[in-house]
Amino acid sequence: MAEKKQKKKIEEKVVDKKPKVKKAEKPAVPEEKVPLRLQEMYRQEIVPRLKNVFSYENIMDVPKLEKITVNIGIGAATQDAKLLDSAVKDLETVTGQKASIRKAKKSISNFKLREGMPIGAMVTLRRAKMYEFFDRLISIALPRVRDFRGVSDKSFDGRGNYTLGVKEHIIFPEINVDKVSKVYGLDVSIVTSAKSDAEAYELLKSFGFPFRKKEITQ
Repeated sequence: MAEKKQKKKIEEKVVDKKPKVKKAEKPAVPEEKVPLRLQEMYRQEIVPRLKNVFSYENIMDVPKLEKITVNIGIGAATQDAKLLDSAVKDLETVTGQKASIRKAKKSISNFKLREGMPIGAMVTLRRAKMYEFFDRLISIALPRVRDFRGVSDKSFDGRGNYTLGVKEHIIFPEINVDKVSKVYGLDVSIVTSAKSDAEAYELLKSFGFPFRKKEITQ
């Protein structure tokens, strides 16, 4: 009996030492990327419209959005560094992307400014994040401006790019007004591939950019 029990124990140990075969895991199914509203609008509606308006021979000549930069400058940061930290946090909340710190390029004694001192922040948006931010800007944020009547069409730079000044960053719904210690202004620069301001105007207008009236002659 003792020999049988000992033999049984040895057999059990041998069985335990056999490597366990893991079941093959099913490969994760990649999530399908759904085009954003303005991105889809550009492909299906804006491209054919602009191609017809300007008689482009090649579809690649149709202007498009290339990038959007959002800048915030905090002059008071020279006196209180915490102001810049707060502004950077709000900028990242609004854009959904990490901001890069901008430093002074030269010293100005009258403003107590030293070269290399952090005085602002900037975010550059491209592709999906650019379209998502642009959609929120024209659909939600700008309409929340008090007595909003549209934006000027004189802020083009002559090369198809447009710069918009936002006086209060709290127009973005992502910002909790109750937790804001100071209201900051933002500069939003929309860079396009348009060769002229007239083309850029039609591009932005096609997206629903709220211009007051058109004063640019083609």
